[in-house]
Amino acid sequence: MNFEEWLPTIQELSLQYGLLALKALAIFVVGRIVAGLLRNIADRIMKRGGTDAMLRKFLRNILYAVLMTFVVIASISALGIQTASLVAVIGAAGLAIGLALQGSLANFAAGVLMIIFRPYKLGDLVSVAGTDGFVEEVDVFTTVLRLPDKTKIIIPNGQIMSDKIVNFTEADKRRMDLLVGIGYDDDIDHARDVILAAIKESEYVLDDPAPGVSVAELGDNSVNLAVRPWVMSATYAPASHEITERVKKALDANGISIPYPQRDVHIYNHDKN
Repeated sequence: MNFEEWLPTIQELSLQYGLLALKALAIFVVGRIVAGLLRNIADRIMKRGGTDAMLRKFLRNILYAVLMTFVVIASISALGIQTASLVAVIGAAGLAIGLALQGSLANFAAGVLMIIFRPYKLGDLVSVAGTDGFVEEVDVFTTVLRLPDKTKIIIPNGQIMSDKIVNFTEADKRRMDLLVGIGYDDDIDHARDVILAAIKESEYVLDDPAPGVSVAELGDNSVNLAVRPWVMSATYAPASHEITERVKKALDANGISIPYPQRDVHIYNHDKN
């Protein structure tokens, strides 16, 4: 059989499968556009409802992934391929991939838990996995922190959920704990009055709750006072620096010493005779 005899068959098959391919392509393109529109509509609805930005992004991405899965299956089905067997193959492949990516799945599971329970939100100052920084982005696999020096840190969610999470900005106000040592010969009441007067002059210190100064411990070389002013969480870092400087200058101006660690060394001269 020569080419001329095969030509009608080739033309028929080309027309048949070409139409199927065009149909599948049209389903994919239109489905992708519709999935994107539905994702944006859902995002706007959640935004109007006051849904947290972190949760909104997660749900938006999940919705788009689910919709695109249906679009891909519909496109393949339009080609005349039996999707039942394809789904079984995908399931088996998913199981194999899941076993190979156990660490990534653990991060995914941790990310889902973080999205649900929301131990922190975007912009919070947190301490996670031994790192302090501002939450810049939360994905299903990782959390992105921005350090005060603008360094970007990406931490797997599995590490975060397996350790303690400290949220410094969950509350509007935060108490500062400053330990100040004075000499044993200094008057405690006078030192307390000097420190209170100094910290109350700071624009960062709040009147309610009122700041406090109390004896924390009797140390080896000093009487240690616990200085506890309250500041706004957003201004904690500059407030800490400014208040520490104020306390030091006030103690110096009033002749109250901040003793250095010291040791008394006794030398005994034993007569060998």
